[in-house]
This record gives sequence, structure tokens and C-alpha cells, in this order.
Amino acid sequence: MSSTVPRVAATLTGLLAFPVTPFTESGDVDLSRFRSHLTDVLDAKPGAIFVACGTGELASLTATEHQAVVSAAVEHVAGATPVLAGVGGGTRTAAEFARAAQAAGADGVLALPPYLQVGPQAGLVSHYREVAAATDLDVILYQRGTAIFSPEAVAELAEVDNIVALKDGHGDMELLQLIQIATGGRLPLLNGMPTAEVFARSYVGLGARAYSSAVLAFLPEVAVAFFQAFEKGDEATQDLLLREFYAPLAELRQTTPGYAVSLVKAGLEIRGRSAGPVRAPLAQVTPQHREQLARIIDRGLAALSATPVA
Repeated sequence: MSSTVPRVAATLTGLLAFPVTPFTESGDVDLSRFRSHLTDVLDAKPGAIFVACGTGELASLTATEHQAVVSAAVEHVAGATPVLAGVGGGTRTAAEFARAAQAAGADGVLALPPYLQVGPQAGLVSHYREVAAATDLDVILYQRGTAIFSPEAVAELAEVDNIVALKDGHGDMELLQLIQIATGGRLPLLNGMPTAEVFARSYVGLGARAYSSAVLAFLPEVAVAFFQAFEKGDEATQDLLLREFYAPLAELRQTTPGYAVSLVKAGLEIRGRSAGPVRAPLAQVTPQHREQLARIIDRGLAALSATPVA
């Protein structure tokens, strides 16, 4: 591995895209629609594209499907921006996915929390060490769910050459500050909260300006406008979009488990870019919530029209 600045870590700036994995109505992976979806996402010029991650329903993909999705993304993106693949599950499964991602040509991997099992910090460290050892690719840790790290554990993992960043979806600012102190800031921090835009300003004090945006997958106009306002320090536009779009979206997301993904696919359908259904155990958005989401989308677009961002 590089001994200076890892290639992928250096590119983790700006708006990070997390596309969905489209399925046919019978539930099979739809690679044709996936490529069309990637084209739309690329138009927003994201800092990187993360495929087969949480929004991409990694937990429901077989190993064969995972490799097909990653390979299709690498081929379609064709070097326009880094492509990172989600890996997860038990230790050996995650390591197998990491090797497959490297074989498919990915630029790095996002290591999602181990499925269901909760172990001590020593177990978490061993898990991520094994995943990192399975590949030459850069590895990003993802803190949430069953993977909440102590500062000491992150400091230990930061010594692994190809562990290059920490994506946080937990939101404990005190813990993140202690992690920053323990690591001396060696691992870049990414804002990976659900509806990350709501938290964007909170993460700046910790040096995290880059964030993952699920909204970019179905409403790129608003996602890009918010990010531009965030980068320029235009608080009036940020406040408007938070009030009219992001806060109502976050409230709707919180009504039902799994809506962090289901609402994205519903939003694509509303906008005429259907990516098919979600897979169980996720559930489709109810008709009532779909109508509510459509109104929220309209509010976001209206706010954007009222206050255009250059």
C-alpha cells in the first residue's frame, strides 16, 4: 500500500453518491436500469460512488449479484470518479466480498457493520483487520449499528495501512471527538448519517465536510443545491432546504424501519426513474407515505426554484 496519502482517501471530498440496486418486479437484479441510474448519478459529479452499500441493499445481495453490480459500476463509470463497493456480513463473508470487489476493479471498499452479532472491541478490531488483510484496496470503516468503536479500537485500526477513513452513522459527537484525539486525526471522518444533510453543519467542527447523500440518488437537483450552499456558507439557502425538504423527509423516514432505503426507491418511481421494489425484509412505502413523499419532493423543488443556487 501507499505509504503517504492513500489514493481513495484523497478523493473522499464533496458529495458522496450511494446509488440503489435496481430490481425487476420479480426481484432479480436489473443491471440495465442500474447503468441508467448510474448515468443520472454521475451527472451530479459526486466525489465518489459507493455501490452495493446500505442504500444498494448489500444485505440482500448474493455474492454473485454483488460482483455483478460492482463489475457493472466499474465498467460504466469508467474512471470518471472512484467506485467503492460495500462489504459486510460475517468476517469471512465480508473478506470474500472484499476480494471480489478488488477482482471487479473497484477502487476501495466500505466495510459495513457485522450482521447481527455484537462482540467486544477486541472482536471488532479482529474483524476489520481480517477484512483489510483480504484486499489491497483501501478500506473505510462504517460506524453504526453493531459496530460502535471505542477510541482505542479506532486508533489500533488506524495503524492498518489500507484502513483509510471512518464513516460515521452513529452521531455521537463526544465519541467522535475522542476518536479524533486518539487517532491524532489520522483517519478522515465522513458524515454518514441517515439524511446526512441534516447533520452536515454539526460535523464541520470535526473536520468532516464530505458526506453521503441518499437524496442524490432521487433528487439530485436539491442535493447538489444544498451542497453548494453548504460549501459557500450560504446558511439562508441551507435553512430553506432543511425546512422545506430535508426535515420533513427525515421525519417521514423515522416513521418506519427500512425507510432510509425504501423512500429512495419510492422517490425514483415518483420522478419517473423507477428502480423497482426493495427486497424483504424491507417493505414498499405505503400509499399514504408515498403521497406524503411526493408532496415533500414538490416542496423541495419549489424551494429550489424560489432560491436558485449558482
